[in-house]
Amino acid sequence: MGSYKKAADELSVTPAAVKQLVAKLEDAFGEPLMRFEGREMVLTRIGAQAHYDLSSAFRQISFAVERIRNACEDDRLIVSVEPSIASAWLVPRLQHFRDQHPDIEILVDSSLAIVDLSDDAVSVAVRFGVQDHGEHIAHRLFDEHLSALCSPGLAAGPPPMTEIADLQNVALLRWDLSAYPWAVETTKWNFWHTWLEAVGANDVKPGGGINYTDYNQAVQAAVSGQGFILGSKPILQNYISSGLLVDPFDVSAHPGIGYDVVTTTQALDRSKVQKFVNWILREAQL
Repeated sequence: MGSYKKAADELSVTPAAVKQLVAKLEDAFGEPLMRFEGREMVLTRIGAQAHYDLSSAFRQISFAVERIRNACEDDRLIVSVEPSIASAWLVPRLQHFRDQHPDIEILVDSSLAIVDLSDDAVSVAVRFGVQDHGEHIAHRLFDEHLSALCSPGLAAGPPPMTEIADLQNVALLRWDLSAYPWAVETTKWNFWHTWLEAVGANDVKPGGGINYTDYNQAVQAAVSGQGFILGSKPILQNYISSGLLVDPFDVSAHPGIGYDVVTTTQALDRSKVQKFVNWILREAQL
């Protein structure tokens, strides 16, 4: 600081109090910590070493206190989930969890990114099509069942949609995942030709249509009668049961991948994480 007065102003005490504290430290160390060069006060070699070591320690204490303060202020349960799963399946059911656990605040982090669960910030993730979860703890929510879904009006026609071959003459809505190279399995099963081959309709040539980078927009386009979408029956269950979407061919492909709730051993030590994982597993069985 250069003077006792500047140090006193920083600490909101009197210069005499600072001078007394410095004297006590020098008595404890048995060495002077500061000396005068003209009218300027500078650190001695021992003082400079003490300043370096103690400043590092105080910065660490400050960092630890800040983390504790943030944890106290933001003790939410953060759940990472892909946007289409969040809006079509998880969010409509979250009130059930809130009714059972009103004391637990949840932040739904909807993103296509695969978050690092080893970071304490995110406790739980709902993932689709990931084959290897590494050392994380994963529980299967449900297996994938992909069907060609459309609005009741489009299915009824004219012309009525009664055979898979009718897909050659109608708009097919597509989810464009080219910006996400990690989503290999998801991308593969969102190609219409892959689905047609899986259901034994290799001779059917898929028609054209609109591509969407946002799956939720593709779903809304299908609901409004603009075409067929390759839809996950488990995820779009609410749309189907409410009659917004139908499966006119009653055919599904089973790609052998599914939806998992994923967490870590450390996160499961928290009761709120255990409660959420147990709850979502029960919801998946309804």
